[in-house]
Amino acid sequence: MKRLGLGLMALLLMFPVLSGGSGKASAASDASSANLALGKTAAASSGKAGNAVDGDAATVWQPLAIDRQDDMNVWISVDLGAQETFNKVMIHLNRADNLKDYQILYSEDGSSWNQVFNKNKDLTATEAAMFDSTSARYIKLNLNLSKDLNVQLSELGVYNSTETPAPAGLKRIYFADASGKEYPNNAEVRLNKGGTGTLVLKGELDSGQEVDLTSYAKTFIATTQDVSIDPSGAFKANQVGAALVHGVVQSSQELKTADFWIVVDDPDAFLDESYVMNSALTHPHMKAEIGQPAMLEPKDTYPTVSTVSNVNGTLSGELIFGGKAIAKLDPVAVSKGESKQWTPTGKAEKEGRYEIRLTMEQDGKQPVYDSFYFTAWDHNKIPKDQSQIAFLGKNGNMVYISDFRGNQILDFSNVGYMGGGVKIPDVKVKATVKPGDGDDTARIQAAIDEVSKLPVGKDGFRGAVLLKKGKYEVGGTIKINASGIVLRGEGQDEKGTLIYGTGANPRNLIEIGQNTGLSIDNSTMKTVTDLYVPSGSRTFHVDDASGYQVGDTIVVRRIGDKNWIHEIGMDYMYNRPGGTVTQWSPFNLDFDRVITAVNGNTITVDAPISNAIERKWGGGQIFKYTDSARIEKVGVENMRADSEFDPSIMDTTMDNGQTDPYYADEKHAERFVVFNSVKNGWVRGVTGYHLSYSLVQMSRNSKWITVQDSSMYDMVSIITGGRRYVIHQMGQLNLAQRIYTETARHAFVVDSRVQGPNVFLDGKAVKNFNTSEPHHRWSVGGLFDNIDAPISIRDRGWLGSGHGWAGANYVSWNTEDELTSQQPPTAQNYAIGHVGPKVPGLVPSDYDPRPRSDGYWESLGKHVKVESLYKQQLLERLGKKALDNIKR
Repeated sequence: MKRLGLGLMALLLMFPVLSGGSGKASAASDASSANLALGKTAAASSGKAGNAVDGDAATVWQPLAIDRQDDMNVWISVDLGAQETFNKVMIHLNRADNLKDYQILYSEDGSSWNQVFNKNKDLTATEAAMFDSTSARYIKLNLNLSKDLNVQLSELGVYNSTETPAPAGLKRIYFADASGKEYPNNAEVRLNKGGTGTLVLKGELDSGQEVDLTSYAKTFIATTQDVSIDPSGAFKANQVGAALVHGVVQSSQELKTADFWIVVDDPDAFLDESYVMNSALTHPHMKAEIGQPAMLEPKDTYPTVSTVSNVNGTLSGELIFGGKAIAKLDPVAVSKGESKQWTPTGKAEKEGRYEIRLTMEQDGKQPVYDSFYFTAWDHNKIPKDQSQIAFLGKNGNMVYISDFRGNQILDFSNVGYMGGGVKIPDVKVKATVKPGDGDDTARIQAAIDEVSKLPVGKDGFRGAVLLKKGKYEVGGTIKINASGIVLRGEGQDEKGTLIYGTGANPRNLIEIGQNTGLSIDNSTMKTVTDLYVPSGSRTFHVDDASGYQVGDTIVVRRIGDKNWIHEIGMDYMYNRPGGTVTQWSPFNLDFDRVITAVNGNTITVDAPISNAIERKWGGGQIFKYTDSARIEKVGVENMRADSEFDPSIMDTTMDNGQTDPYYADEKHAERFVVFNSVKNGWVRGVTGYHLSYSLVQMSRNSKWITVQDSSMYDMVSIITGGRRYVIHQMGQLNLAQRIYTETARHAFVVDSRVQGPNVFLDGKAVKNFNTSEPHHRWSVGGLFDNIDAPISIRDRGWLGSGHGWAGANYVSWNTEDELTSQQPPTAQNYAIGHVGPKVPGLVPSDYDPRPRSDGYWESLGKHVKVESLYKQQLLERLGKKALDNIKR
């Protein structure tokens, strides 16, 4: 998304950019540019009020959580030092989705307040409050909140604007280029950090006459501190990022420009010593692109690696094949800014994967590594009925062709109960319950609680609670909070065991585990010393592995910083037509892993990392953790769930645009089974009816869960916004297989920032109102394997509150029905062996024409020979018995 189309390039060239690139943007010529609150004494309901008037956008006033929660109101006031006249207040918040309304008040004594401005709609993170001139010594901003979410105010500006009021009959305003031509909606200008320019604001009168608004009262609003704009319209690019910019004029009503973007890049962003070196791989016969196979024909010459050092150090290199160095770059001293190039001598004689590994050593520091990869293979020998990047080799095992950075299709075989390939046990019954009169919640709970008191056996189980055939009325929530317990019925058909959710209380019918996260030991943090760890890798270097050993449970943290958010374009998503979006902020992905090998400072973990860890985007860290709050070896099986609902509540609004009436009551049971802090659990052999949200939800702290041989029918809810997620993946290393669904919105769905791997296997969804998908905000490492359902893996743009790139490093393998698969920047999605329509994404579109790339597609219209990727990977890792263990 960072490339400009010709139209946007033209806009950039026409934009009147000021000369120079340092210092502050020029100020307005009149007193309206003076911030009367700057450096003055401030007070607040809580927090450091002075941070909002110190002129530093990096410091913020942040009221305490207890202050927010008290009455959902927070405030900040400023003593201007003497009576001042003002008519405009600028507010720079971190967000507006938690803001109900705000007021500007004034006072002579700081105790008795009068209101001069109030606003309760169309609220944004940057607000310009304009009102009749008022004189007072004290001014106060009062914020009423709609949600208990964090509040930050970076700057509070108070101004006395002396500009001329808007001309009579002004009906609209717009930004114009140097020639006076109006910019269209979502026009964009790109500047490098430190660059400057000037916004030109014009308007149109009722008569149709154009008017230059340079000398009239106006306000310029930028949504982020990446760009600063003074009252005259002069702006400066402060840091990498983007700002949505508007001009605002008070006429007979508030007038606002169309959306306009100032996007800031930094060509010197990665020259700091912390990035160590910047390297590249080239070869005339090979693609060196993220997500594209890096393949050479056997006996071709080796690629060339080039590097520019950011430090003074010693550079060495190895060409590695089959775990052994077959060529070396002898250590050579390099200076900061110095370039080096190495082409290993010889040719790629043998078929297989090669690695070129560079090592940079600096005095007093641990070595830093940077690797590139390529595969030598005779393309003509790859069977045409198989994937050309994931196929069976001569020994019957999979061969994967990675890209030049080593990213490849993941090994998904570690998902599911006990890490995959382990048969779900039939646990001995220790308590039996029969249906009773009235509500059965307490009776079932009592039986579970009694079994919870039993000791855990050698097999890790306490025992099963058997619900005999019949109907069990459940007006509450059944909870399993101890390890080793199974809740079992006597059949999921009409003659079996029925959990019937009664009453008008939205809730979960069964909850397993408390909602408690991992206990991370921050004192054990170590830094990943590879400049790039590819997606799919299990092995990486750290600066000191001496405190780690095999069996340690660790978090492998992949940092995604502001530069990365900018690289993938998620800091300048276009607003929802007629609405707004929330731009992304930096975030981490924490992969929950177990160490399987330690060799010096090299660590190997049990399952692959599902997203590349890259120093230029923040790098990586590892931590030890404990999970004593996480229960394990728990299950629900062999029963049916249904929910009472009010059939008189109907609706006609649907995601798919249809308007047929349907049952829309939402005051009833939402989910059947929810796994919270659980590992090694299962749901099998269950059927659900009339639920509103999910059959099974695997929440954030769930791991190694299997859901299998289950069905969902006739869901009851409105058909929009967050409902009807039949199998809802939020955890890691979870498997859902042999699932059938009807009437879902998102039948097989993965939530935001889910670390993966996670797998949907051998499933079918019909009567869909939307697609199965990674739903929003960069979940990684998912597999749709032999899924017959409409699937979408794409940039969801402004949908929701700004879902953006929903999934990365996903694989669709031998799927059917409709499929969308696009490539997100810095990653890839793979569509292999799909049979059914290839559907374009939401974007590019007429509204947002910025280009998006297709994912990696092959064998469209015909399944590939390796029938199931997951089953083949499981077979290779654990053998045929593992396959037999996961059969029906």
